[in-house]
Amino acid sequence: MHAIDVIRKKRDGAELTTEEIRFVAEGAARQTIPEAQLAAWLMAAWIRGLSRREVADLTAAMRYSGEVFDHAGLGKPTVDKHSTGGVGDKTSFLVAPLAAAAGVAVPMISGRALGHTGGTLDKLESIPGYRTQLSLTEARAVIDLCGATIIGQTRNLVPADRVLYDLRDRTGTVESPWLICASIMSKKLAAGLNGLVLDVKTGSGAFLKDPKQSRFLAELMVETGERSGTRTAAVMTSMDQPLGRMAGNWIEIWESIELLRGERHPLSEDLRELSLVLAGWMIHLSGKAATADEGRAMAEARLEDGSGLRIFREMVAAQGGELKALDEPEKFHQPKFRREFVADRAGYFAFCDCELVGWAVQRLGAGREKAGEPVAAHAGLEMKVKLGNRIERGQVLAELFADEESRFAEPEALLRRALAIRDEAADVPALIGEVITAQ
Repeated sequence: MHAIDVIRKKRDGAELTTEEIRFVAEGAARQTIPEAQLAAWLMAAWIRGLSRREVADLTAAMRYSGEVFDHAGLGKPTVDKHSTGGVGDKTSFLVAPLAAAAGVAVPMISGRALGHTGGTLDKLESIPGYRTQLSLTEARAVIDLCGATIIGQTRNLVPADRVLYDLRDRTGTVESPWLICASIMSKKLAAGLNGLVLDVKTGSGAFLKDPKQSRFLAELMVETGERSGTRTAAVMTSMDQPLGRMAGNWIEIWESIELLRGERHPLSEDLRELSLVLAGWMIHLSGKAATADEGRAMAEARLEDGSGLRIFREMVAAQGGELKALDEPEKFHQPKFRREFVADRAGYFAFCDCELVGWAVQRLGAGREKAGEPVAAHAGLEMKVKLGNRIERGQVLAELFADEESRFAEPEALLRRALAIRDEAADVPALIGEVITAQ
């Protein structure tokens, strides 16, 4: 079999066989197909699309392209959560310890910054000493200790996806529901899950901005998960403004710690509510709660009694992180430069192009333009307003953080385009929409 033949076949709109799909995945994992040809195949798949059978085949081929988690003898149901990506999306740092506190094992395999969205691993690595690259044996030991671990892909875990994921970011092929589904589900299913909750974003800051496309992706992933024997639910959520108030790396850890401590900031209430809903579904799919509402109540109880914070700290310590930084997160935040972004007119905060906000965060140094680039731990921004708020001329809309003063100009220009202040208030999209399950 030759890569060029498979590329041409997909370019011309034909359906690939299971063997051809496996050939591509194995070629990526073993690096026997050059990057240029893998990139060409990705673009062909992005343009032509994949059938549901091709998606299932690609997911399975990537899932088994390396080692998989073995949870034998764990004695707990294993459940995870995955978000399709957004700005300020830090729910992982809340739902993992809250679900673990309710008796669920959470083996969370996460990724790095991709396009305009932040990366869970980059955020965790802003904690001094935190190790995201553990072997599966080490990850299992962390789960045995505290019930949750958040790690990156090991070299041998879904290696096909690791290669294709990096290429998608560099070749303009991120926004494909078929490739997104295969990437997410191959990693999650390799974790040997009993249940999986998907946070599927829609709106201006989502990869798939059209609600119909987002819903299609949600249905595709639920079907793929259920086919594999994993109970799967997808929660449709709005990404029409940053989630919570912080967007960056360390500052997202800071905001999460505040919530785990039981602190309530008015601009973080959306983050708190979504985290409880997602954790509730995780607990429900694990069988620990009869309904998602009952699971939410259990999660809130674990938040209020401090057990979620305790488990997060145990996980951080077990993975080499320094707990001192978590004790006073606001003091640990030490960007070299700060700048306030203010409103140039009065009115209502009526619209947010959340993708542009994400690019502003990236340009401040919190994200990367190509794989392997370092990110700045303390770069990012703090939003000072939410959609629907009344704004006065000169009011601070956001505070920007960077390690180089020269980085402010482009993010400020992006924010001037992204944050629309108008004479009349507009409807604020609901944070949580439909929940899609197999039933």
